[in-house]
Amino acid sequence: MDVLTLLSCSMLALLIVGVPIYMVLIGSTIITLVSAAGLPLAIVHEALFEGLNSFALLAIPVFVVAGSLMERGGITTQIVDVVKQLTGRIHGGLGITTIFACTFFAAISGSGPGTVAAVGTLLIPSMIRNGYTPSYAAAVSSSGGTIGILIPPSNPLIIYGIMGNVSITALFTAGFVPGFMVAAVMTMTTWVIARRHGFGGDALQEKFNAKHFIKTCLKNSMSLLTPFIVLGSIYSGVCTPVEASVVAVVWAFFVGGVVNRALTFRGIYESVLDGAMLCGVVLLIVGSSTLFGKLLTYEQVPLKLATLFLSISESKYVIMLLILVMLLILGMFLETLATLIILVPVLMPVIVQLGIDPVHFGIFLVLTNEVALLSPPLGVNVFVSAKIANLPVESVVVAILPYIAVLIVCTLLVAFIPAISLSLPRLFGLM
Repeated sequence: MDVLTLLSCSMLALLIVGVPIYMVLIGSTIITLVSAAGLPLAIVHEALFEGLNSFALLAIPVFVVAGSLMERGGITTQIVDVVKQLTGRIHGGLGITTIFACTFFAAISGSGPGTVAAVGTLLIPSMIRNGYTPSYAAAVSSSGGTIGILIPPSNPLIIYGIMGNVSITALFTAGFVPGFMVAAVMTMTTWVIARRHGFGGDALQEKFNAKHFIKTCLKNSMSLLTPFIVLGSIYSGVCTPVEASVVAVVWAFFVGGVVNRALTFRGIYESVLDGAMLCGVVLLIVGSSTLFGKLLTYEQVPLKLATLFLSISESKYVIMLLILVMLLILGMFLETLATLIILVPVLMPVIVQLGIDPVHFGIFLVLTNEVALLSPPLGVNVFVSAKIANLPVESVVVAILPYIAVLIVCTLLVAFIPAISLSLPRLFGLM
């Protein structure tokens, strides 16, 4: 049995029996090393350390801590209060509020499931109380949460930047236009579905009053400033993304603890625990994937894959369609970070050879993973919203199909019109 066949079979066997993804990567690599590859086992600990020895990785758990502190410190609630005044009374108003709130919170947390949990906990019960079906409420929340991994700061974009040696600041800048495009399309989808089913707005929401709205904005101004403080520190050149994540934590402490006086010691402990848990998961996956990537490189898998794709077509758009189909299938079974970590080292030589801009490809890759967040059987966002709405996952999956369709359309637009993602980075001289 050759090396690639052994590696593929051992991975498949470990996945079938339910072994965690990081152990799938480590286990299949070690089995292959011992049995067929002829490489020294010393590369195991060397590759694991090499994968973990990245300063940029610190941004991920710290942004998660910041998002969790903001949720527990009342910042999320204040953002929702402001958005509800704009959209709360129209058809599907609470659903549109959910999409807007997810978009706003996405500029804080960088996490899809985290965005669903923060916003959905507040708005799913409110939608159900106002006559929306629980499946609709859960579908809107889980779909809106996908924006959390595209609008910066974005944990998957950080991982992609590290794995592909691409500027994280350029990736963050490139994520804005596609992110708001997705938000706009989802808003329209939410309104159309609500109109068809006769879902109204929030019965308790007063009519829009400009004076009251301005007063609410001023009252909650510190919370509303959060994304501008965090992202402004990056784009002004004052902070790197890692340093900006620390700024986000300090700001969350200040607003949640001093201004809102809502943060408790227990809330702080749970927020730090959230970051520590995610940090452990990310480090395990990144380290194990570096080892896996070493073996793939030794076996010239990226070169073989590039040759295979180019034998099918030399059109970069045809190749991107093939990659899209592959990622949509893999996204049903692999978590977002695992998909990126496994595939980026393999696909990067292919896209470079085809002349695809790595920043453009990074946005395309993250967009396909937005679909994966909604795709069963894994579909993390779906599980989070189903739990909040107290529904079986199957009910949410049916309601979420229109959102999956529009996300795929957005992904195709970004794939075929590079200017959607590259216009801002070029404008600011980041490319």
